[in-house]
Amino acid sequence: MRARLVSTPAAGFVLTVCLVAGCGTSGSSSSGELAPNGSLNDDVPAATPAAAPPSGIPPEQLYKTVLDRYRAYQAAYKKAYETNDPAELPAVTMDPLLSQVSNDLEATKAKGEIWRFTNTLNPRVYARAKDSTKIYVIDCVRTLAAYRYSAKTGKRTGSVPGGAFVYRATVQYDSGTWKVAATVRDRPC
Repeated sequence: MRARLVSTPAAGFVLTVCLVAGCGTSGSSSSGELAPNGSLNDDVPAATPAAAPPSGIPPEQLYKTVLDRYRAYQAAYKKAYETNDPAELPAVTMDPLLSQVSNDLEATKAKGEIWRFTNTLNPRVYARAKDSTKIYVIDCVRTLAAYRYSAKTGKRTGSVPGGAFVYRATVQYDSGTWKVAATVRDRPC
């Protein structure tokens, strides 16, 4: 996973205050007088958001990134159920889906169970929001095997028959990265 530089709001505030006050400049044309009229000089640049929406990215690159993030979510989801640990989910998932999966993992853990399963994926983008902050992915997820195990003994205690279902997912741009925000299981595929 790539590291990303995050600008804190406090740093942006200090920078804006310094720009408005003229910190570090020589030859300021300001008289130093207070004028609390709520306006700033026109020559002071406006603060930019930490992560602008990805609307200027070419669609091919945008879709590849979103599908990679969707696959990363699927891998983290699988690992979370194998270990009953949602630690890796916040990097690829956001609410409301993050809360739903975390609550289900807690319930599974309380029963003393873990799940292991193998899925095949075939995701594709089928729509996007006008501002490109939400991309909608459709996937025929085929479960090849799904087994329930005792967390205490490690012995298999049950299974679920395999099958293939259409899943629709919303992948949303959040604080500079793409995260899966919702999934819905649909008809068989």
